[in-house]
Amino acid sequence: MVQQVEPELDNIRRTELNLQRGLQAWIFAGLAFMLLPGTYLGAWNLIAIAGRHRLAGADPAWLQAHGHAQIFGWIGSFILGIGFYSLTKMAHVPPFAVWRMWLSWSFWSLGVALRWAANLWRWQWRWMLPVSAVFEFSAFLLFFATVSHHRPAPGSAAAKDSGSRTWIWVVAAGTLGFLAGLLGNLAAALQVAVSGAGPAIPHEWNQRLLVLFTWAFPVVTIWGFSARWLPVFLGLHNPDSRLLVAALLVNLGAVAIALAGLRVPATALFLTAAGLSAAALRIFQRGVRPAKITGVHSTFPGFVRAAYFWLLASAVLSVLAAGWDKAGGLWGASRHALTVGFVATMVFAIGQRVLPAFCGMRVLFSPRLMFVSLMLLNGGCAIRVISEAGAYEGYWSSLWPLLPVSAITEMAAVTVFAANLALTILSVGPKDMPWRAEPAARRGLSQGQS
Repeated sequence: MVQQVEPELDNIRRTELNLQRGLQAWIFAGLAFMLLPGTYLGAWNLIAIAGRHRLAGADPAWLQAHGHAQIFGWIGSFILGIGFYSLTKMAHVPPFAVWRMWLSWSFWSLGVALRWAANLWRWQWRWMLPVSAVFEFSAFLLFFATVSHHRPAPGSAAAKDSGSRTWIWVVAAGTLGFLAGLLGNLAAALQVAVSGAGPAIPHEWNQRLLVLFTWAFPVVTIWGFSARWLPVFLGLHNPDSRLLVAALLVNLGAVAIALAGLRVPATALFLTAAGLSAAALRIFQRGVRPAKITGVHSTFPGFVRAAYFWLLASAVLSVLAAGWDKAGGLWGASRHALTVGFVATMVFAIGQRVLPAFCGMRVLFSPRLMFVSLMLLNGGCAIRVISEAGAYEGYWSSLWPLLPVSAITEMAAVTVFAANLALTILSVGPKDMPWRAEPAARRGLSQGQS
């Protein structure tokens, strides 16, 4: 009996290890895009704007290169990598899953890199821009085609789970938002290439695309994973499924209205959706169980709650921007509170909690560095939001010198985060030696063949 189990067990072990290596490749690609074309280019843009004391004159192509690298190059890489890796939690993983993962990684990395190069150097941008969008879209299709055909194996824990599955539908909605964002990006790239109006996407079109790139994609995806993980990590009550569905539906309506150009009602609905999501997840309620902070810094639960504070602050600022923005300061502050305050803080907090385990049951290299990165990120974000709203709109011109301070602070935060995660993945310890799933896999295979 054992001789019959061994070959299949070896195949499972080999697939698990190969997918772990693939996830590590996605993580390193995301970190590279986060640091170089993302944060460092963004800091350069902000320092230049602060030197001129006005947003006007900033190169929109450079600004869009920064934003694309952050949303798709960093966040997109992490989500795609984790999505592919999750196949290891399902039985009967087909052989093509591994090579599809690597092919998707190649397409995605090339697409994001081409987009960055086209925006920055404008070399052959009329074909590089749409080609980059095609590569990104193709990478996503490989991901979607791979994960959409998989279900939990009969008898597995996932199949037996009779609890709320609402979080799965929310994550699926975020995945469709991801797809919509990539389609919008492809359409915009083709339009500017044909018209010759690029490489920057026209402002009004770009503003509408940003709704897809933020509220329809990472925000919704984070809500879904929050519903799955936060009751365990923070010891919270189980989410209110009805409120979470309501938040999703209201958010969907807000995205549709925003795409139609109706900013005032859209921002009011975004604020409503943000409030419903926080209530549904019970994020600001006292936990019913101790938070699980083993291996991470003890302030981990506080930073997760701070992220949802930033979500609400962003929504409030967007309402103010829809009615009173004159120079882009309130809109910029709202987007920064959303992308850095909410999205980046959640990635810094949850990512350093789960990614070490996904990459071979490793332990985070330094919980203290985790705390430093989160403190710097939130401190820099607070300085940026306050100074951008005050300086750009002319409320308080003495805030202009604080903009470079916020840029350097956030640059330090992402550098510390990247270093901590890279050192974690590159570390080799006792937990890397045995394959921990082997005893359970052996028992499951033996039972299945007996």
